[in-house]
Amino acid sequence: MNEVLLYRIMDALLIGAIVTVEVSVGALAVALLIGLTLATIEHLTVNRAICFLIRFYVEALRNVPGLTFLFLLYFGLAAVGVRLSSMTVAVIGLGLIGGAVVIDIFKAGFRSVPKGQNEAAAAIGLRPLDAFRLVILPQGLRLALPPLGNYAIGLVKDTSLVAAIAAPEVMFNARQIVNETFATAWVYGAAAVLYLALTFVVGQAFILVERRMEY
Repeated sequence: MNEVLLYRIMDALLIGAIVTVEVSVGALAVALLIGLTLATIEHLTVNRAICFLIRFYVEALRNVPGLTFLFLLYFGLAAVGVRLSSMTVAVIGLGLIGGAVVIDIFKAGFRSVPKGQNEAAAAIGLRPLDAFRLVILPQGLRLALPPLGNYAIGLVKDTSLVAAIAAPEVMFNARQIVNETFATAWVYGAAAVLYLALTFVVGQAFILVERRMEY
């Protein structure tokens, strides 16, 4: 492989990596916002209708293939006159899918807090909302970090789906280069190494956050 081709591959993949990071960060932010908000509501509410709606959202988004949902957003909205860029659909779509996963991660974290903590909060006169905010939430967030890290790593890999709606991330650019150069093994091998590097960084970042929250 000559130097010109190598430069072309690396340039395209690095540009794609920037987009992959942008989509990952945006989708993670959306997922965390949705997940934490709805998990908190479901934890505190006694309204069965609200709980049913939250569960419906979770089951619907977790059981529809991600690519199908992205197509539905990208092409379905365009069919009714709502045109969004591929990047916007990527962030919103992956964020909504991720929110359905993150809800259960946070719920599991809240439930893992020993019941005695809640009882102690009630014993000193804290209202349920204050007990949740001051006692359950901080501990639940810390307990949720390991599975959140696993989700974030999976999210980075799932960004490859958005190549199907022409978002110029790593896999989209890799496919473009393959079509131009036919250097299939080199291009996809480099893409695999790039994904490995990105997921390693994400994993180490969450490990660092976990260690800091232990103190």
